[in-house]
Amino acid sequence: MPHTDTEGRASDKVRIDKWLWAARFFKTRSLAVDAIGSGKILVNHERVKPAKTVQAGDTVSVRMGPYEHVVLVVALSDRRGPAAVAALLYQETTASIDVRAKLSEQLRMAPAAFVFEDKGRPSKKDRRDIERLRDARRG
Repeated sequence: MPHTDTEGRASDKVRIDKWLWAARFFKTRSLAVDAIGSGKILVNHERVKPAKTVQAGDTVSVRMGPYEHVVLVVALSDRRGPAAVAALLYQETTASIDVRAKLSEQLRMAPAAFVFEDKGRPSKKDRRDIERLRDARRG
């Protein structure tokens, strides 16, 4: 599916920030730009700037929270469409899917962190429990 720019000419390159937004990795282009600036987006294993152009066949790594999506650019678009159309713009690697599934399982099995139910400052007993937990993790 060829990409057309705003003047209607056929184009084979799109800015990475526009592509990430069109592929629905980010809700806004400014969020995509922030992620690119903070090094969470790699194109062909290199840090890039928001104006970097991508083309079909490029590898894009997107880190969101603890998860990393490694996708192959299949098609280009600078227009945001329905999620079903956005999913056709890329193909996630099987290795990326496997790693995310394993990490998801590990996070699900990990004990939840100490959470105080919005009751303000921890009590003396709570503080001692926290210290006991910290000591157990260090030792």
